[in-house]
Amino acid sequence: MENGNVINDVLVHLFNEVWQLEKNALTTGDFKDLTYNDMHIMEAVGLDGRKMSDIAAALHITVGSLTTSMNGLVKKGYTERERSGKDRRVVYIRLTAKGKKAYAHHAEFHRRMTEQVMQQLDSEELSILEKALTGLVDFFEQYKG
Repeated sequence: MENGNVINDVLVHLFNEVWQLEKNALTTGDFKDLTYNDMHIMEAVGLDGRKMSDIAAALHITVGSLTTSMNGLVKKGYTERERSGKDRRVVYIRLTAKGKKAYAHHAEFHRRMTEQVMQQLDSEELSILEKALTGLVDFFEQYKG
């Protein structure tokens, strides 16, 4: 089980490192008023916008929890709300120009991270890594409520 211990240690370390590095890289400069969670909420909103209920479902949180975070993003100028003309209970969220700039900043971080990994591996290694990571995602999916 030695390999299992090494893999576990590497995954735990990697998770913590990525989380901290991403947090530090994303909430600096023009975006120091954002939290790590804010960035991921805007990622869930996407460039085309979405309904509040769809964003909450994608993040596995309640609409009430999302409302609290969304209030902050609206106040900071990253997102805007629009009620449906057909059903006033439905609220659409869209990124503002400022929000789209933050979204692009976040996407660039992930692009550079992925590119760095891919440059170090040949096509066979990339295929193995993809298979291993897909298996890890499948494992985590089992724990979703």
